[in-house]
Amino acid sequence: MSVLFGPTLSRRNLLASAGAFAAGAVSPFYGGSAAETANTREFTLHAAPGQIRLLPEPHGETAAWRYNATVPGPEIRVRQGDRVRIVVKNHLPEETTVHWHGIRTPNAMDGVPFLTQPPIAPGGNFIYEFDAVDAGTFWYHPHFHSFAQVARGLHGSFIVDEAEPIRVDRDVTWMLEDWRMLESAEISDDFGNRHDMSHGGRIGNVVAINGLLPDAFEVQSGERIRLRLINVANARIFALDFTDLAPMVVALDGQPATPHVPENGLVFLGPAMRADLILDLKGAAGHRVAIVDRFYDGLEYTLTEFAFADTPLRDGTPDWTIELPSNPLAQPNLDRAIRHDIVLNGGMMGNMVMQEMGSAMMGAMDSLMEMSGEDRFWFMNGIAAMEHDLDPLLTLERDRTHVIAMTNETAWNHPMHLHGHAFRVISRNGQATRLREWQDTVLVAPRERVEIAFVADNPGDWMLHCHILEHQAAGMMSVIRVD
Repeated sequence: MSVLFGPTLSRRNLLASAGAFAAGAVSPFYGGSAAETANTREFTLHAAPGQIRLLPEPHGETAAWRYNATVPGPEIRVRQGDRVRIVVKNHLPEETTVHWHGIRTPNAMDGVPFLTQPPIAPGGNFIYEFDAVDAGTFWYHPHFHSFAQVARGLHGSFIVDEAEPIRVDRDVTWMLEDWRMLESAEISDDFGNRHDMSHGGRIGNVVAINGLLPDAFEVQSGERIRLRLINVANARIFALDFTDLAPMVVALDGQPATPHVPENGLVFLGPAMRADLILDLKGAAGHRVAIVDRFYDGLEYTLTEFAFADTPLRDGTPDWTIELPSNPLAQPNLDRAIRHDIVLNGGMMGNMVMQEMGSAMMGAMDSLMEMSGEDRFWFMNGIAAMEHDLDPLLTLERDRTHVIAMTNETAWNHPMHLHGHAFRVISRNGQATRLREWQDTVLVAPRERVEIAFVADNPGDWMLHCHILEHQAAGMMSVIRVD
């Protein structure tokens, strides 16, 4: 964990891997009862308050909210095709739900309160059941008061192994999280304050990897590691520089990608985004390599270090394949696509950006913010949504290809997440993307126009929202209906 307090606390690098559950066999695409499937994996998640250690001694323990008494929650691990049955028990003092981020579930299992299910009341239970259709790196978190519940500690990884996983020496999951801590070792309770809501969201001053404390990550020369990165922070964006470790990206948001070197040598992860890396490690005994987060200019810091052991694992690099098998995703047909436009507005300095872009909405922004209420700062096509009152922004014809162009007329980045589907990112500012990568969350920069394409093959009402959780709560969310 990197502690980024002021001068009264020194910076620390803390690191570890989460625990894992076991794997299973194969079952059909959406549907079928548990009795009809080859293998059903059953889990129970208890959401409850408790104590954890986030800061080293002499600081005390920290009050947090936990799944199964740990932060992050237990890593759920199954095999592609398994039927998954998860009982969620709410021991919190408020309602909650669980959303399975990036997993293509039936609509009723998506975990969005007031849209796909009633919130789970304190003392209540809810059973989620779905097939693990896609292999990949996913995660779970509440979708009720997310800006507070996730920041209090409610999140965990969800790994779906391929039927035949690629060969590596170690498969490691890192959940990247940040915490807004007080000197007393308490989590700051200023959730949802107006500044965070209207600016860049809740940025913490302590950055952790799986919430634990080792100073470095021990490796061996010649070792091949599959490193699964998951950004579970409310608002922090990472741009990780692995320097001479030369990572190869093999998956984004859980979906296989053509193996490639990250652009500009940096692994960019907006909130909720994931990347699977293959690292073929080369280093002399005792050598250390720093992993540096370079996203925020002038605020670079060392996230952790790779420390090479005295004895190598092997000489040279293994010749095993690093290409992942494809998931069963319908390929979009761009020649017959139906096109839609969404404009992202609002936030502090939004008028300035719209003026630069020549937006016709510029003059109406102040009145929109005034009419929408004091806690509504963000808009999609001029609408600031509320969690309990969501009408469809778009209605999509089922089993057709749709292209959604999102234009960011704000001064802030927005990681836009679509539930129930994966999409191809096909262009940025009118230029075709090189890889047309599959994702479920795309980072849209200020003044940028991004086009995504997908087949709307999963019926229901699905959230499309910014995954800076304060932006979502302050209006930047909508419903996409697949009819």
